[in-house]
Amino acid sequence: MTGLLLNPSTADFSQFDPESRRLLRATVDFFESYGKDRLLQADLNAEWVDDFLEFEKNEKLFATFLTPAAYADGDENRRWDAARNAALSEIFGFYGLAYWYAEQVTILGLGPIWMSGNEEAKTTAARQLLDGEVMAFGLSERSHGADVYSTDMILTEGADGGFTASGTKYYIGNGNVAGMVSVFGRRADIDGPEGYVFFVADSRRPEYRLIGNVVHGQMFVSTFELDDYPVGPADILHTGPEAFAAALNTVNVGKFNLCHGSVGMCEHSLYEAITHSNNRILYGNPVTDFSHVQGNFVDAYARLAAMKLFSDRAVDYFRSAGREDRRYLLFNPVTKSKVTSEGETVMTLLLDVVAAKGYEKNTYFHQANRFIGWLPRLEGTVHVNVAQILKFMPNYLFDPAEYPQIGKRTEPGDDAFFFAQGPVGGAGKVRFADWTAPYEARLDVPNVAAFYAQAKALQTLLQTAPPSEAQRADLDFVLTIGHLFSLIVYGQLILEEAALTGLDDDLLARIFDFQIRDFSGYAVSLYGKPSATPEQQRWALDAIARPEADSGVFDRVWQQVKALDGAYAMPD
Repeated sequence: MTGLLLNPSTADFSQFDPESRRLLRATVDFFESYGKDRLLQADLNAEWVDDFLEFEKNEKLFATFLTPAAYADGDENRRWDAARNAALSEIFGFYGLAYWYAEQVTILGLGPIWMSGNEEAKTTAARQLLDGEVMAFGLSERSHGADVYSTDMILTEGADGGFTASGTKYYIGNGNVAGMVSVFGRRADIDGPEGYVFFVADSRRPEYRLIGNVVHGQMFVSTFELDDYPVGPADILHTGPEAFAAALNTVNVGKFNLCHGSVGMCEHSLYEAITHSNNRILYGNPVTDFSHVQGNFVDAYARLAAMKLFSDRAVDYFRSAGREDRRYLLFNPVTKSKVTSEGETVMTLLLDVVAAKGYEKNTYFHQANRFIGWLPRLEGTVHVNVAQILKFMPNYLFDPAEYPQIGKRTEPGDDAFFFAQGPVGGAGKVRFADWTAPYEARLDVPNVAAFYAQAKALQTLLQTAPPSEAQRADLDFVLTIGHLFSLIVYGQLILEEAALTGLDDDLLARIFDFQIRDFSGYAVSLYGKPSATPEQQRWALDAIARPEADSGVFDRVWQQVKALDGAYAMPD
């Protein structure tokens, strides 16, 4: 396998069609010509991303990537294509979270629009994208946080049959300039789910009052207030339970981009870290001569490779999703919780090597290190997503189903199902293909075999000493089970992508080295839970395993990392 990591010096995006290749390369070239000094200074000065949005407008980047084919006026290049969207998210992460965020919240803002039956709103959105506009998603509120069932955005019916909306939204990206803000509220005269409403607001109207930016940074994470904002029939996107479903289904679409953004941030940071460390002399030796430094780099590289392998394979499942194949509903929260958390781990491993250098303002590393922790905490915390993951565990582990094989899905296509996901719920009914097959195909790799034994052990735990009713009500206890289960799902897609792309066996062995160690760590955590029964404690101790210590594998993977010294450096 070649080209595992994004390298702007050599990337040609050959897996995509010509116009997608051109736009992805043009985006890379924009940032490269922008220069590292200017990029970092804009971050330090907390400058709004005007320059980037001007580029985006001129290239019609968001219009091309974020418009479903049905609203593209016959332009085959304008479509919602998850494979190339993932590549774009990775590029944005590679250069700065602010640029990723401008697109991310545009995607979220577009979700309720594209999911609606409001043709006027859809054609307006398509036109605004062509004009270079960005969007916003007005869901969260300061008082309610992640509790999307609650909202204090109130719509009051007027004499003309329309409504006026009043209330405040908090933590709303692009709320300073968005041409269309999809706002979640409820009617004053209807209680319960039937009263929910999703409507469109314009940030330029006088009844829309921008209060300020919640954060200090290039991203404008706004608070805004609507004061008797007029809402007519043409502004209504969804009502009743459909409005609530649109909120959750939009988050399903949006949070997937978090994983590739995190990958991009870690890739750029790895290039900086290895180039700095391999050329720094300490106590008369290159820093990279020290065994603990090599260990950190090999672990960081293996974890980053796993992040990318899992995320890329998840794209294939997203693009193949439908009413009869909803496996994406599991793989989505795993990308959100596991991949982004691994991004934090990678950055910590690298920071422990570069040390003080990682805080210097003339490094991309400094910027990425500040923002890497945002991604596990956006679009629902890790805990919320692991709790979702647990709903799929019984069918995944014990009740496999038959599905057609899914190959690599980088061909041009419009992923229309994203905006026709239907009612929410039913996670416990989703079925999965036999998860054991990818593992059993690679038992020749000792670390894969050892981890597979741990995975089968989790099945045994759930059959012989499952969580009691009281333990199931203890979120701290069941989240540990959720983390153990997530590792199995993570490993499955890594193995599938490794087989499809010809991943080097040495790197695969190092990936499952940390999988074994992480599983063992969660087993120890379970052992220490106050409510763990004696049977569960015995299971936890038996589940601890040791990866194969193969110095040859380690040395060969270290050489792969060392070869990244000087492979990429952003021009000043």
